[in-house]
Amino acid sequence: MSSGVTARIERVVTEGVVDVDGVEHKVENNTWIVGDDNEVIVIDAPRDAEEILEKIGEREALAVICTHGLPDHVGAAIEVAARDEAVIALHPKDKRLWRETWSETWPDIDMDDEGLFGVAGVELEVLATPGVTAGGVSLYSEALGVVFTGKTLQADGPGRLGGEYPALADQLTAIGARLFTLPHATRVLPTHGEETTIGDLERHFDDWIGGSLTRVAEDKPEGPLTDGTRAAGIKLNINDD
Repeated sequence: MSSGVTARIERVVTEGVVDVDGVEHKVENNTWIVGDDNEVIVIDAPRDAEEILEKIGEREALAVICTHGLPDHVGAAIEVAARDEAVIALHPKDKRLWRETWSETWPDIDMDDEGLFGVAGVELEVLATPGVTAGGVSLYSEALGVVFTGKTLQADGPGRLGGEYPALADQLTAIGARLFTLPHATRVLPTHGEETTIGDLERHFDDWIGGSLTRVAEDKPEGPLTDGTRAAGIKLNINDD
């Protein structure tokens, strides 16, 4: 983090229970809050708006940014945004997914690649990182030395949807071109699980391109602790707008 930056990052982990083939599993999601003592931006609001708002406290929420539109990740977005009349931002290619949760509303802002959000003296740059969803994005802050990667990239590698990679070639292209060009020390803060760094993950990139991900996916059971998508009955075509 650059000297003189007062913005800080806070994490809220919310839990939910999903039913997979008659068995209940706990699903955990990260909500990231970026700001200072006066104002914040919320990145992903899956559930438990009360818990997220409690963390925000008396600070003003300027925006709720959705890294993707999957139903198990936007469930609290409207309630969190409503308190301070914050705007909700989503990439337009994920609007169809948004409507699976919020059938009578639309997000306030259509995010564009390389768009900027400002909070507490720092900027968050929108990086289009499709693959898991057509409108998936990451948010990079050079001043804070972090990138919020949504489901695109996690500590154990590229994120999956219902245990599968909907568009792995697109996802790897986005990871290589948009994320692995960032400084190695950049912290990777995903929507599921623990953080890592760009440098720690980049050394696996050649193996991913070589097919290791699909080989592992064939043998590795889905982990509902980090992906409740299958339980939600979601089927996604990456080419859908």
